[in-house]
Amino acid sequence: MAFTSVEIIALVMIVLATIKMIVLLVKPKAWMNFAKQIYSKPNVAKAIGFVLAAIVLYYLIDAGITIVQILAVSVFVALLMMIGLASEASLIIKKLDALIKKGNLWKDYWFYSLVWIALLAWGVMELIA
Repeated sequence: MAFTSVEIIALVMIVLATIKMIVLLVKPKAWMNFAKQIYSKPNVAKAIGFVLAAIVLYYLIDAGITIVQILAVSVFVALLMMIGLASEASLIIKKLDALIKKGNLWKDYWFYSLVWIALLAWGVMELIA
């Protein structure tokens, strides 16, 4: 059976998420060591994440999924993440408050914000076209 690009992306997600959950159930420390290793160089992790996101976006668009559909699915994923991160909100808010007080919020997150602004603008352009 030949999979489409969207099905391959979903299969990769299914396999990786399943592996993660199994490892977290059996050896949570092993997963944390793996995560620490990946995020020990944040700029490398960001670059890899951006490249992979761009590749996935390309294949989604190529498969005929619109940016509006992708943004709608992003809302669903963000709400799922909200469930997982809700108990950690105080830590996240403290970090963001500290960045705001230092005046570093936009300095530290400018690229991430720029990517989102571009995606949102693209979505608006598609909606009004």
